[in-house]
Amino acid sequence: MNATMEKFGYPATLLRELEHWVILLRPAQVTLGSLVLAAKGDATAYSALPPAAFAEQGAAVGLIERGLAAFVEYEKINYLMLMMVDPNPHFHVIPRYSQPRRWGGLDFPDAGWPSAPQLGAAIALDDDQIARLRHDLSDNFR
Repeated sequence: MNATMEKFGYPATLLRELEHWVILLRPAQVTLGSLVLAAKGDATAYSALPPAAFAEQGAAVGLIERGLAAFVEYEKINYLMLMMVDPNPHFHVIPRYSQPRRWGGLDFPDAGWPSAPQLGAAIALDDDQIARLRHDLSDNFR
């Protein structure tokens, strides 16, 4: 585990673990189904990942897109590599949609649609909500 994985709640947020990547539920949901695709290991630069990680990233993206399509029926999807605070290579995965989605008694609008996602409008989930959303998403990431 590295610092970025820990920051995003690993292992409590884990949806799928691959050899070089983990797919994590993002505790602050920008839109319903927001994830983090985080590289495992100690690299602090994207270019420092081993070649096998780049090959495996394609499989991870396929898992993400199939899993989120089944769960939230997104219209677009954004992969944001920001790396301003968290040191290890990772992408914020934001499913995008024009109409709000509902889960767990909460409405999840896409505040930035159709422009850039509004990260500051994220809904912070508590530990119980994270566990329930992870459970509801998990079948889509097998």
